[in-house]
Amino acid sequence: MRRTTGNRRAWAEFGGLLREARELRGTESREFSLRRVAQRIDVEPAYLSKIERGEVAPPSEEKIRALARELDQDPDVLLAVAGKVSEELREIIRRRPREFGELLRQLRNAPDHAILRIARQVRDGKW
Repeated sequence: MRRTTGNRRAWAEFGGLLREARELRGTESREFSLRRVAQRIDVEPAYLSKIERGEVAPPSEEKIRALARELDQDPDVLLAVAGKVSEELREIIRRRPREFGELLRQLRNAPDHAILRIARQVRDGKW
């Protein structure tokens, strides 16, 4: 499969975000060296390094979730930057594709505060 410039940019964005989060945590403790983080999420350090440099595609959802836990990041944000959607969200959409498709299209240009207000209303049962 041929890598496109768009893929490389997305890989670099994901890798840069990951490296930045890891290095930020590394100022707190040596436990966040590339080697130690790789060991804790069960990947080779060379592979994690290639991910951070944007040389390879982002890893699986499972590994991204492990990285999010390790680096105290939002897994949905990391997945989105990696160009992925969680299996949980895919299943929610599969159950009601028309409704969620329409909802997402309507919310596409809505400001963040409006989307958060709707989410709170649904969460609190005030709808």
